[in-house]
Amino acid sequence: MNTASDVLTHLEEQRAEVVAMARDFATREIVPHAAEWDREARFPVETMKRLADLGFFGMLIPEEYDGLGLDLLTYLMVLEEIAVADAGVAVSLSIHNSLAAGMILAQGSDEQRSRWLKPMARGDVLAAFSLSEPDSGSDAASLSTRAERSGTQWVLNGMKAWVTNGDVADLIIVMARSGVSDTPPGARGISAFLLPRRTPGVTPGKPEDKMGLRASHTTTLALTDVRLGAEALLGKEGVGFAYALAGLDRGRLGIAAQAVGISRAALDHAVRYVSERKQFDTPIREFQAIQFRLADMATRVAAARSLLHEAARGGVPNAPANAQASMAKLFASETAMWVTTHAVQIFGGYGYMRDYPVERLFRDAKVTEIYEGTSEIQRMVIGRALGNG
Repeated sequence: MNTASDVLTHLEEQRAEVVAMARDFATREIVPHAAEWDREARFPVETMKRLADLGFFGMLIPEEYDGLGLDLLTYLMVLEEIAVADAGVAVSLSIHNSLAAGMILAQGSDEQRSRWLKPMARGDVLAAFSLSEPDSGSDAASLSTRAERSGTQWVLNGMKAWVTNGDVADLIIVMARSGVSDTPPGARGISAFLLPRRTPGVTPGKPEDKMGLRASHTTTLALTDVRLGAEALLGKEGVGFAYALAGLDRGRLGIAAQAVGISRAALDHAVRYVSERKQFDTPIREFQAIQFRLADMATRVAAARSLLHEAARGGVPNAPANAQASMAKLFASETAMWVTTHAVQIFGGYGYMRDYPVERLFRDAKVTEIYEGTSEIQRMVIGRALGNG
């Protein structure tokens, strides 16, 4: 008979094994190419295939659907290891695993789960998520893309924006307003649809020329008279926005893990550099100003990881799940920006050059304060939760 202690020990052993595998892969297969992918804004197709072969496309998908069936904390620790090497690769994995697979698992019918989760877990299908629009960012419920009934079909028209994996995904979960034409803007009437990217009428834009995360493609998505069968509706009609918000809670934890990974990488590079760099005939690690700066960087990284892990376990005191995710995302993303800024400062003029990795990490860090809810939105979520407590 297995005791609770036995189960916990097995979980810890499995977690250590999976995280070590992710770290080893990232070190061997991602780190040597990350700078090149960044320069060329190249989506690393072959590397993603190898990640799929390891099971990392199905981390949160149960074993019955060919996934690894990992717990949330282990998944986030894997994302962190990938982000240490390249946060662009990590965000593409995060969108596929947490938002897309998570929503299908939570809201999909038996038929939808059977059709999509197994190929997603195997890596035969890469998924994306599309909520935002050119005029609908933080006010996501003001989206204008429409889904209208035509017999037994749905017809979608509109323009989506900021779609991660938009031009390389095989499946995109799209949010569209499915109420009557005079339905006022707002969360009511928004539905979620499973949209194969190669459906006639779907036109991804060219990858955006971004500041950072350049190994991950972000595009617009034009929908022109896109026809979908009734089976494309995910869950109940008109409830899609609630599904999206629940998915974003998981997604924000993924962004926090990416931010922790970026911070870790910047700290590691800074620690190595201060031992090599000499000024006034002395390694700069001997200077108290450098020691204090590194100490603050290390402390913030540790605090961000601790908050993330507590949120993954549901252990942040007196905070609902959405507030816990927002706390982790807010603190980790601002930590990433702060730590990478100080890493660049430690490198001095070299830190400003693209030949040195802290420059890329600095650029990658910024968007963690913006996407899947800006820092201002996270503070709103947290503040409202405290007010309702």
